[in-house]
Amino acid sequence: MAQINPSILSADFARLAEEAERVGGADGADWLHVDVMDNHFVPNLTLGVPVVEALRKATDTPLDCHLMIEDPDRWAPQYVEAGAGSVTFHAEAAAAPVRLAREIRAKGARASMALKPATPIEPYEDLLPELDMLLVMTVEPGFGGQAFLDVMLPKIRRTRRLIDKHGLTMWLQVDGGVSAETIERCAEAGADVFVAGSAVYGADDPAAAVRMLRRQAQEARPAGCAH
Repeated sequence: MAQINPSILSADFARLAEEAERVGGADGADWLHVDVMDNHFVPNLTLGVPVVEALRKATDTPLDCHLMIEDPDRWAPQYVEAGAGSVTFHAEAAAAPVRLAREIRAKGARASMALKPATPIEPYEDLLPELDMLLVMTVEPGFGGQAFLDVMLPKIRRTRRLIDKHGLTMWLQVDGGVSAETIERCAEAGADVFVAGSAVYGADDPAAAVRMLRRQAQEARPAGCAH
């Protein structure tokens, strides 16, 4: 089943609890995608552990935290403790990705690893069994509202083939420029979890946008696809 994770990077930061509710409810968001940026790994500064703790108390929708930060080996476990149900660290920033993934899982969250557009998947093939999700960035991380990089579609396909090759049940997430115009191509390439910011929070009815995007993705997935 296709999952839609609205990114609160595109929400009103002064009203995050209300913004979470706007995409919640029956057939609403599967997860809330929380972009954590430190102004070092990426040239932007967003939010941290205290906001994640507050959001966890304000919504029943599980939190999908994407850490665009340096030294995730040190900081990622704190986001699990703050209430994140899934924590994504960047391959480019982690010193010991296997150890970190195991620590995230041991603390009770799903472990995920992200790849920037220029980072290939192939060197990380042996790590895939340690992960619950792999995130292929379809823009350069750091800012919302960027245009989708369609040159990432072959990488999504290669990643899906590697996941299937090893018989894994892990999810394949895409983040960046996902909209009604691009989500079907991502789904056809093998993605099954879709982060959408502007396409959801820029809509008149964000909850309806979530449902529409999910329907588009589900219908575009390859026939006989198990993921």
